[in-house]
Amino acid sequence: MESVAVIVQPGFSPFEFGLACEAFGLDRSDDGIPPFDFRIVAPEPGAIESNMAFSINVENDLAFADEADLVVVTPIPRSTWSQVDTRVAGVVRRAAERGAWVLSVCSGSFVLAASGILDGRRATTHWKYADLMARMYPAIDVDPDVLYVQDGRIITSAGTAAGLDACLHLLRQELGAEMTNTIARRMVVPPQRDGGQAQFITKPLAEVRSQSLAPVTDWMLQHLREDLTVDQLAAKAHMSPRTFARRFKADHGATPAAWLGRQRLIQAQRLLEQTDLGLDAIAYESGFGSAAVLRQNFARVLGMTPTAYRARFTCSGEAAPAA
Repeated sequence: MESVAVIVQPGFSPFEFGLACEAFGLDRSDDGIPPFDFRIVAPEPGAIESNMAFSINVENDLAFADEADLVVVTPIPRSTWSQVDTRVAGVVRRAAERGAWVLSVCSGSFVLAASGILDGRRATTHWKYADLMARMYPAIDVDPDVLYVQDGRIITSAGTAAGLDACLHLLRQELGAEMTNTIARRMVVPPQRDGGQAQFITKPLAEVRSQSLAPVTDWMLQHLREDLTVDQLAAKAHMSPRTFARRFKADHGATPAAWLGRQRLIQAQRLLEQTDLGLDAIAYESGFGSAAVLRQNFARVLGMTPTAYRARFTCSGEAAPAA
């Protein structure tokens, strides 16, 4: 991926627009991150008013989006959801047809839906509007309970910060885990929230903060090799297993097992990129136990083998061993 077009339309949301700029538009070459040819485009170049009573000046029309490797669609006002600009919908449709990445943030998913590229696919949007999308577009499998969904090279995300999670998810596939972690550190955000996490925390925020499980999750990260059970983790947290599992899910949007599996996968990605360890050693170090289980998890989550991942993203100066 070398070029990125971010489409803005009248009434755009500054925060969601800004996170796309932050993820793809900044030059981080001083950190070893290859820069993208990043451009903001609009159906009608000129002053584009936001939903916060200020405007930005957009110099580019949609032509660049017809060539970009990634097309990002930012939110549009609710009043336009049933009358999506056909020019924008056409750009999105052509991008999908030529195999480019297409990513929507929050209600930008309604543009993707209007273009037809989500028909027969699973997708998401902000939970508040998921039912409406499902009614407007019954051919789409709308999931209201996740942060983002990838179906092929199309990514839809929920509101605000979930859009940033989706951007990092895409960058991880294009740049690898270590470079994406570098980007996340620069932004001072977690490097990865799994797309299957819940969109919202079910407990009051004050209670979540008072019952922080950070010491336990830190300990889990230091003991990825071990066979960690809920009973063991609950004892660390001084809770009953049932209470621990419930609070962990409420705080993290995932079960302890699902969260741990994701952290093990991230560790395996890091080792594949930065070391010449064989698959058996990486499986041991990351807690998967065997190369076969490691391969199964890579195929299920990343859609590729560990060997293919290493060939694409290795940072090691020596040739990786056959695996």
